[in-house]
Amino acid sequence: MSSRTPGRFTSPVRISSNGLRLPRHPANSLAVTAPLHLLTVWDPSRGPDPLQAHLQFLLDRRRREKSGELQDEDVYVWWGKIRSPNRQQPLPHLEQIIELDKLLQDEAGPDAEVHLYLTDYRSLYVGHVGEVTLDDVRDPTDSEVEPEEVVSLYKGVGCDCWFRLLDLRRIVHDDTLGVVRELRKLRNVRYHDRPVSIYGGMVDLPLVVRRDDGARWFEPRVREQLIEGRSWAEFDAERTGLGSVERDLRENMLGEAPWLGLDPAARTFIASAEKVFRDHRGEPAFDFSPVLVNLAKAVEVQVNDLLRRALRSAPAEARRANVDGRTVDVVDGGPFSLGQLARIIGGERELNEELGRRLEPSKWITGSLPSILDELAELRNPAAHRLMLGREEVGRLRDRMVGVGCVGDLVELGQVRVR
Repeated sequence: MSSRTPGRFTSPVRISSNGLRLPRHPANSLAVTAPLHLLTVWDPSRGPDPLQAHLQFLLDRRRREKSGELQDEDVYVWWGKIRSPNRQQPLPHLEQIIELDKLLQDEAGPDAEVHLYLTDYRSLYVGHVGEVTLDDVRDPTDSEVEPEEVVSLYKGVGCDCWFRLLDLRRIVHDDTLGVVRELRKLRNVRYHDRPVSIYGGMVDLPLVVRRDDGARWFEPRVREQLIEGRSWAEFDAERTGLGSVERDLRENMLGEAPWLGLDPAARTFIASAEKVFRDHRGEPAFDFSPVLVNLAKAVEVQVNDLLRRALRSAPAEARRANVDGRTVDVVDGGPFSLGQLARIIGGERELNEELGRRLEPSKWITGSLPSILDELAELRNPAAHRLMLGREEVGRLRDRMVGVGCVGDLVELGQVRVR
């Protein structure tokens, strides 16, 4: 396999395919402590579809890793920024793009995340970047590169730079309005930090962007708790046909504002639960426990995210909680289970009061949410251990969560905002 070390440059100078020489860390470099990321577009009319081709390549490598053919560090795919044949000059901000690789070096910390957001305007994915380089990774004279590392769709095209992607995660599927709303959370660094717009704002791609919420998409401990340690590419591949369900939940059930207020992973779990319920509601003997488990995971994701965002600037004493006999910082110590979240929010007076000051509507979060979490935890435990749950029992919970004949708990949760 390749001996190239992910996330590290081996030379103080990079030479692009058009001969441009760039320093490793230019004088006008970006501040590496800022949460800076990238956004670009793929063209689905090119055959095969670039996003699907990269995903398939990544999934194939993950299967080979599980069979023992590859090591975990060999599971990645290169994404190239294809250069338009009509543009003769290098990208004006190419130095800034390459500088992001510094975030992935040891001195920036092992937990640094650089994201490459990818959209065709109908769907939105985020890639976990392991390296950014000007080197043409297809160069057959480079002994560190194997031809199989790059998908065939780059044959005969020039690329400005390359991104090593360790994982790919779906945020929005087949929903242009959802993409528009999600991209507004990104701010274009080279355009006065204005929110990204797909209408007139996609110029000089990839855009250098940041997001104020500090979202982290690929934390190992979150994957371990939510998806049993699998990659997000594997998780998404198992959940197909959710686009129409997600649109219906947004347009006809939860409403746009509450739906878009939920974390993308929470939305995926809700849509998965709803699809299973709708597909099998006419089968009284069907085991509906996956519906409950997915709804519980959605709440778990969202409440963990709210705690982290609300308390990250809180005083140290307001961030501490007793979790299973240990004193932990709830911002850095998660993610927590439903039962732990219920005790953290409902059983820690100082933390509860701090949440009341930082979240709105505060009374629902500090008063009603702990009991909802407790009930879900009690129901989820037997469901997760394969105890069959019937349609009526799960149906009542599903109706109350999504809001059939009432204001749903998920509607309430999606409307919570950090002050």
